[in-house]
Formats: sequence, C-alpha cells, structure tokens
Amino acid sequence: MRKQTSGIHHITAIVGHPQENVDFYAGVLGLRLVKKTVNFDDPGTYHLYFGDEGGKPGTIITFFPWAGARQGKIGDGQVGVTSYVVPKGAFPFWEQRLQAFQIPYQKVERFGETYIQFDDPHGLHLELVEREAGEVNAWTFGGITSEVAIKGFGGATLYSARPTQTAEALEKVMGFERVGEEGEWIRFRSSADIGNIIDLKNTSSERGSMGVGTVHHLAFRAIDDQDQLEWQEYVSGHGYGVTAVRDRNYFNAIYFREHGEILFEIATDPPGFAHDEPKETMGEQLKLPEQYEQYREQLNRRLIPIVVRELD
Repeated sequence: MRKQTSGIHHITAIVGHPQENVDFYAGVLGLRLVKKTVNFDDPGTYHLYFGDEGGKPGTIITFFPWAGARQGKIGDGQVGVTSYVVPKGAFPFWEQRLQAFQIPYQKVERFGETYIQFDDPHGLHLELVEREAGEVNAWTFGGITSEVAIKGFGGATLYSARPTQTAEALEKVMGFERVGEEGEWIRFRSSADIGNIIDLKNTSSERGSMGVGTVHHLAFRAIDDQDQLEWQEYVSGHGYGVTAVRDRNYFNAIYFREHGEILFEIATDPPGFAHDEPKETMGEQLKLPEQYEQYREQLNRRLIPIVVRELD
C-alpha cells in the first residue's frame, strides 16, 4: 500500500502579542479569523485560526500568541517560509498594500515563478505567489476584494538538519512527487490545487530554536478518521514514532518528527470550523472545548482582549 496526502492542511506558528497578530493577518493580509479558541495544552493562551471565507483545509494558518515571549530563530528543523497563493494579476495590489503599511519586501525567482517575500511583525517569513489554481476566496475585508484576496497556501519551504532524509519522508512516506531541482532547492508537488508545493533546501545550516517568529509544525491532510488511522499505521511502518490520535475539536491529529527534525502532523479534513458555531459568525466568540467550559470566566479575565479591525 502506498499512501499520498493531497497537501497541506494547516501551518501552526508561535507569535507575540495577539492583537498584533490579528491586525496583521486579518487587517493587512485580509484573512478571516475563523476560530478564536485556546491552546488545549495551555488554556491560558489563545489558539487563533485564520483562513479563507469557509476555513477550508489548505488555507488555515494557526497561532499560539505569547506576548513578551522569547524570540525564536528560524533554521534547520523548521518550516522556513510560508507561501500564500494569490490570483494572477494580483501582485500590483499587494505591492501597493505592503508599501502602504510600510512593510519591506523583496521579489525573488524560484522554479520559474516570482515571489514577493516579507516578514510578519513577529519575524515569520512569508511570501506571495501568483497562480491560476485554487478557488477564489469569497472573504472580503479592509479593501481586499476576491479578485486579489489570498486563496490559501501556495506551500512551504523547509529547512532540514538532514535534507536527504526529509526528501525521503516527503516522497516515500507523504507521497509527494519530486518535480524539480534548482540551485539549493528541491521541489515536491501533491495533488491538491492549493497547499501543494514543498520546496526543500538541499543543504543544512544552523539549527533553529523554537520561540516567537517560528513555525511549530506543518500539518498534512487526511481524508477522514479512517484514513488517519491508516496513516498512523503507515507512518509507524516506515520507522517513525507517531503519536496517538488527539482530538483538536476541529480535526483529529497525529504527529511525528521526521529525521530532518521537522515536526509533521496529519490532520483530518472534517469536522471543520462550523460545527460549534454558525459559519456566518465564525471567529467572533471565544469557543472552548468541553473540558474548559467551566473555566470560561477565568479564561476571559486572563486572555488579552483582541478585536478584528480594519486598519488605516
């Protein structure tokens, strides 16, 4: 049996002050805050989810915001850059928008594509790429129309402590197809129309350290619970230590660290983000898993208030 993930489900990162996080991803990038909840392992901290209008897999970036926490360092064993895909012809809008918010950026070429690269306020490396593929994002906010709005992930670039072994995990375990090599990059592609490109740096450098401004893990898609159980057995059969299934309320998750030291997750597409609140009002209220509902009042006092707002 050979298994293949269709692509990226979500990416989870560590950032600083939660309002700065909301202002950037909702206010500047125009993503929808689709879920405001807490870190299930540290309920005094938010877990914020941003994505497209419906919060579909392949569009979701999630954050653990810790105001005043130690800055991390991007390096081996991490996602180095998170890529977002925008419609063809959207670059002039995004260049003007980054300039308006005084966000420095640069343009680079990779595998015949142009990327606009910039950092978020807490040091995460991001980039935009124009592609035809992917559904138009119906979410409009802060002057960002569906004609230019971020569709979801273009993919991710990985920095590995052992690039050869990470390449093997992507190709032989996760089922990505190796489609090209250029300079220091190896490109892999999956079957999805977004979140389908992984670029792996083929040399190792300095080990990254976890903290603000770094990606915690990269999650790939499983069709459903049964598919995930098959993945669990499949990953274990390839010699990786894989966790038990963990209920994350909006998906179930299993985790393993590939031999290049990057933490991979395999997450189920269902049930999604609208099962505990109406789709029309997703992200407006603090949603808690059942085990923390009794602590709602205390958590509301402890959590830093945040608001989604249009920025000048």
